[in-house]
Amino acid sequence: MVTACTPPTADTLSGLGSPVVIPTPACQPGRQKGGGTPKPLKHFEPRLGAVSRHRAAEEVRADFQRRVPYSYLQRAYIQLNKLEEAANAAHTFFMANPEHMEIQQDLENYKTTSGKVSLVDHEARQHMEDYSAGVRHYDREEYGLAIEFLERALQGYYSEDEDCQLMCEGPQRFEEHEHLDYKAGLYEAIADHYLQVLACKHDCVRELATRSGRISPIENFLPLHYDYLQFAYYRVGDYVKALECAKSYLLFHPDDEDVLENAGYYEGLLEGAVDPATIKPRKEARTLLRRHKLESHLLRVAAAGLGFAYTEPVTPACAGPAPSQCKQDQGTFSRIVLCLSSGGPLLYSDVKFVYNSQQLNGTQRVLLDNVISEEQCRELHRVASGIMLAGDGYRGKTSPHTPNERFEGATVLKALKYGYEGRVPLKSARLFYDISEKARRIVQSYFQLNSTLYFSYTHLVCRTALSGQQERRNDLSHPIHADNCLLDPEANECWKEPPAYTFRDYSALLYMNADFEGGEFIFTEMDAKTVTASIKPKCGRMISFSSGGENPHGVKAVTKGQRCAVALWFTLDPLYRELERIQADEVIAMLDQEHLGPSEMNINPKDEL
Repeated sequence: MVTACTPPTADTLSGLGSPVVIPTPACQPGRQKGGGTPKPLKHFEPRLGAVSRHRAAEEVRADFQRRVPYSYLQRAYIQLNKLEEAANAAHTFFMANPEHMEIQQDLENYKTTSGKVSLVDHEARQHMEDYSAGVRHYDREEYGLAIEFLERALQGYYSEDEDCQLMCEGPQRFEEHEHLDYKAGLYEAIADHYLQVLACKHDCVRELATRSGRISPIENFLPLHYDYLQFAYYRVGDYVKALECAKSYLLFHPDDEDVLENAGYYEGLLEGAVDPATIKPRKEARTLLRRHKLESHLLRVAAAGLGFAYTEPVTPACAGPAPSQCKQDQGTFSRIVLCLSSGGPLLYSDVKFVYNSQQLNGTQRVLLDNVISEEQCRELHRVASGIMLAGDGYRGKTSPHTPNERFEGATVLKALKYGYEGRVPLKSARLFYDISEKARRIVQSYFQLNSTLYFSYTHLVCRTALSGQQERRNDLSHPIHADNCLLDPEANECWKEPPAYTFRDYSALLYMNADFEGGEFIFTEMDAKTVTASIKPKCGRMISFSSGGENPHGVKAVTKGQRCAVALWFTLDPLYRELERIQADEVIAMLDQEHLGPSEMNINPKDEL
């Protein structure tokens, strides 16, 4: 016979004001009084195992960050003949992968076949969309609509900021501590956790300025809202709001001369009607900036006390040219001023200046003629025909940018190797080396660089129109791009992040011939559509420019013949010097030694150089 359990007693734990019920041993769950066999408990919740078993791998997280599933979705929708959904999936993927040529071509096909121009980004952030819409209306001088969208974007931004702060309160991952030897004590673990939370909250500024699928934030994102708004409110006659937004912007950039001047002008317009001193910067901007500064202070104090590295972005001052010659590269909350100049000596009397940046409708651009002679062009062309291989420099792809042309290339070291082996005249191979060095010296001098310009990559490349594939052709020989960042025409941004060659600083193209059709070099706006300058190649002509997003460029289709050029990319960072160029320098140094014969050269022709 089973007797009933005695009722549990209510004890009060020391220090707590409410009674806590403590069951007696006889009434423990699953145990019967009288020594009977315990009955097993029925667990209705599923046993999922350790949490680590259900955590997504880093590769999966990275794929979702890059929106890879939308690439698969596009293919699936095509199989189901759902072209509109396929187009939107492709567009969503492309927004995070603007360098993906295949998807870019797919989007063009969707627009051509279905006439669909307006595409949906399924991962778009609303405050980002409102900001972009506001900027578009601002550029069209539709200031009322610009104000509406930019104010909505600000509301969305601060709402997202609250959510971001809350999301940081959860468990944190200590990747640097995920090893067997790390054993934290209680207080150390608590400090680790709250420092991670603080760093996460501090990073919300960057997170909210970064488009979905991207790594780099939109530069100066939050302050730009107020910058656009201060002028838009002025144009619609609301001088109080204009001054309020100008003062809000100056919280972030108190030394901005243009906005300081604007604020003074707005105060003059309000004189006698409103006391300008009563108009303050917006409260939410003051609060966020104050919090951001306090977070920075706490992180620096913690770094000093606990011995880990922490660096806040710095704002270097412009030294040298006048401010009008400086380009402002605006960071998330800070402005970095890059001092740019041009117009230096060309070093060689036979080189002819043609156009500067202003005449080419851009920044840091120059067009030169007579960099090499007609005879040198012919000799270089003979070298090219003897050493170039299809797909060289393009990972073996013979048509890397368009299926309508064949690409062939060769490097300086390969030319010297072939010259040493006697496949091409050594003098001609040496010419390739010498003219590329001449181009480097001209670029370094003209742009008045204060440090050495190094070769990043040197490539002799010819592109040939394929017969039978030129009718109704509407693509480019080389799509619009920038040389050190990922061009994102939809966002009007250029993301300086991998897989872009972010270390490249200047570029140059030295042309070898003009006997072909098409193939014009073009500069465009950031939209990759509006052409700002078009250059027809010819022997000895060289175009050079800075490699960033300020100079999007491409090549029009080569529809007949072969177009050849020496493509040169340069870096100011010696860590990214071209390895083959260093080896070529060593070969040239040996060749320059008097009475040095080929047998004495430390080159093995069988080596894969």
